[in-house]
Amino acid sequence: MKDNNCIFCLIANGNIPSRTVMENEKFRVILDLGPATAGHALVLPKEHFGDLFEIPADWAADAMKTAQEAAALIKEKLQADGLNIVQNNGETAGQTVHHFHMHIIPRYKGDGQNILWKPGKPSDAELDGVLEKIKA
Repeated sequence: MKDNNCIFCLIANGNIPSRTVMENEKFRVILDLGPATAGHALVLPKEHFGDLFEIPADWAADAMKTAQEAAALIKEKLQADGLNIVQNNGETAGQTVHHFHMHIIPRYKGDGQNILWKPGKPSDAELDGVLEKIKA
């Protein structure tokens, strides 16, 4: 189902112009208008799914295949040194548009981006406590 009030649905389905990197039956890959680095792209499904918890497993698998294909193209053509694939769920995690999407962010030596996290140092007891909660 498409959501006519969703900006990413409108872009993915060609109702709003975009700088399309590639497209297939289910997805459109576009350049991000606020890129972290040159070539930063978004993988947008043409159907509306709010986040990872709403997208069906077969669509999620196809999203990863599309991201893999687009990432290889972008990395090769822009001669990136590496890349990040990022997928945010919920406002606290950085999701600003409630439509499942994946970021392909090419990385270049010295690009100034820090798309990483500071590793924690939990004790064995803390790790065991977390595991118990997950498995309960």
